[in-house]
Amino acid sequence: MQSYKTISLCASDEFVEKKSRFIGYVKPATTSEEAMEFINEIKQKHWDATHNVYAYVLRDGMTRRYSDDGEPQGTAGIPVLDVLLKAEVVDVAVVATRYFGGTLLGAGGLVRAYSHTATIALEAGKVVTMKLCAIAEAKCDYSFYGKLPTLVEEAGGVIDDTVFADDVKVVFRIADTDLKSFSDKLFDISNGRFRAEKTGEIFCAM
Repeated sequence: MQSYKTISLCASDEFVEKKSRFIGYVKPATTSEEAMEFINEIKQKHWDATHNVYAYVLRDGMTRRYSDDGEPQGTAGIPVLDVLLKAEVVDVAVVATRYFGGTLLGAGGLVRAYSHTATIALEAGKVVTMKLCAIAEAKCDYSFYGKLPTLVEEAGGVIDDTVFADDVKVVFRIADTDLKSFSDKLFDISNGRFRAEKTGEIFCAM
């Protein structure tokens, strides 16, 4: 897997439909335990709500869970899950809290309302694409150091650390697919003196 979509922050948004108040909460979650901890936290916060519907999807590709929390089967949890699946986001948990306003929405109305709740929650959480990034380092002498940070940034890399010793070591993140071309360019510009070396990898927003 070279990339995946998730959300960047814990967030919420809400709207009112025929006097029923719907609040959508979203949070990044990488395990079922993290997802359920978040879900239970919202349930405790809104203990007096009529329903706390939820759904979450994890990056392992297999874990998909949802709950209607008392709403008619198929009108709440599945619509929330469908929004996550159609947006192709993973490692995401959503809780859709409802305070009943006295007017029945009907099955179709509930599906639309819970779908909208999940959608506005995702928008509030800001969907980002996480790319597989190489953690790399490049060493050079002090005479060449003035050029190196610019080369990293031009290649779309992000510098994490610079170590000044007998030589200069720049530690940076760069899209895994771009590392070789960056290293080749560094080699050419430095007249064959310096290259970049991969030391690890991490998923990061690019």
